[in-house]
Amino acid sequence: MTPVLFRGWGESVDGPWPDAATVVDHVGVPHLVVTRHALVRRLLTDPETFRPDNALDAVTPIPVAALRVLAGHRFRLPPTLANNASASHPEIRAIVAEALHPDRVAAQQPWLTGLVRERVTRLAAALAAGEPVDLYAGLAADLPLLVLARLVELPDAPVGAVKDFARAALDLFWAPLDPARQLALAAEVGRFHTVLRAFAATGGGLAARLRAAGHSPDVVVGALFFLLVAGQETTSQFLTLLLHRLAGEPAVRAGLRAGEIPVADVVEEGLRLEPPIVTWRRVAAVDTTLGEVEVPAGTSIVAWLAQAGRDPAVVAAPGEFRPGQRGSRRHLAFGAGPHRCVGAQLARMEAAVVVSEAAPLLDGVTVVRPPWCPDNLTFRMPDAFVVRRT
Repeated sequence: MTPVLFRGWGESVDGPWPDAATVVDHVGVPHLVVTRHALVRRLLTDPETFRPDNALDAVTPIPVAALRVLAGHRFRLPPTLANNASASHPEIRAIVAEALHPDRVAAQQPWLTGLVRERVTRLAAALAAGEPVDLYAGLAADLPLLVLARLVELPDAPVGAVKDFARAALDLFWAPLDPARQLALAAEVGRFHTVLRAFAATGGGLAARLRAAGHSPDVVVGALFFLLVAGQETTSQFLTLLLHRLAGEPAVRAGLRAGEIPVADVVEEGLRLEPPIVTWRRVAAVDTTLGEVEVPAGTSIVAWLAQAGRDPAVVAAPGEFRPGQRGSRRHLAFGAGPHRCVGAQLARMEAAVVVSEAAPLLDGVTVVRPPWCPDNLTFRMPDAFVVRRT
């Protein structure tokens, strides 16, 4: 059952699963995998019983050689956002949430719409000329990063370098790896962490607001680190996965075209069925129970968000893409409780713009190369989505 930990999407979410089951991972560590919507929600909304302390722990223990590389770059991840159960969390979260306030997000929509239209026009011309196009590289990959940079101010670094760093971090902390790969990833993550540390000391925007509130350089770096990983990489993943799903849903595209299906409903159903974050972790702080299962203190718990989104107790047709169906919006793609994603409104806005503007590209195309996602406990990381006009 170990592979399901690293393939928490596709066929693995369609099969029958108990409410909770112990699964031993690739290095022999047992995890309690929780699947039911009600139990996953309880996990996420009760941080006193189920703490987030292990949320950013490396799934594959990092060897000494790679740790030395990280230490050489002064790499640290103190409790800041996702892994913070301390009294500092509400204030840090509030500062980040203000930077991503719905009004500020809405103000970016016209600019983003213009940019997406330019790209769609270029991609449509290439398709019309008979060329294959990659909707990940040509449309979705960097959009969330460009929007985030406008909202919070980010280090002045090439987009490609930031994307490479983010994907390296997702691998280093959440993928099954061999030591040689860990060493290479540690070098890449460490190098960019040095850039973040320099920016945290003098940068404006969010970094300046965190400094002004009295937070340490490590906390500022930690917040920027998590935003660059979870605040943009996951959204570009979702945009790619959603477009791929829509390519196989001609009736939904027709409903969008006719104005019979709201874009917002398509986005929510996409989040339910194609979430970019498929699991999240907690650790039991005390002896407790989940459903009928006894959970000793210290147990590592994997909340299977993707499976919870297909719970028949919540959704009328769990495996079908039916925008607006009962339970569609009750997905847990953004988590729940005090650590619920602060960028949910931003991700929804970006997805709505992309669906509105880019869905027509999918009419009459053949998928040449579907997205491929490497093994990872938590994140889906599509590398391409290539289509060609039929």
